[in-house]
Amino acid sequence: MKTLLLATDTWDLVIDANGNIAVASNPYALAQDAASAIRLFQGELYYDTTQGVPYFAQILGQRPSLSLVKQLLVNAALTVPEVQSAQCFITKVTATRQVQGQVQVTGPSGTVSTASF
Repeated sequence: MKTLLLATDTWDLVIDANGNIAVASNPYALAQDAASAIRLFQGELYYDTTQGVPYFAQILGQRPSLSLVKQLLVNAALTVPEVQSAQCFITKVTATRQVQGQVQVTGPSGTVSTASF
């Protein structure tokens, strides 16, 4: 599986050495797609508003437990095709209520890869 490579700090497209839009391959592509699914707010994807994390309904403005937040993030990561299992690690919660962390996914061949979100 291939996907467009995104910069980890800005989540924007990356240009390769030839000036083309860079492409990521497995196993990193799988982890990056899982991180993208975690960053997706439920209702934001115009062609399928059921996808995404229910940030507004269950996280923002609430006081959810860390285990609930992690489970919602794992559920989002598991919606990515070929992801067999996922684990989320919260590394930072800022004063502006931003959550940062990593998702670790296992692909069909058993390969484990990690991406930040």
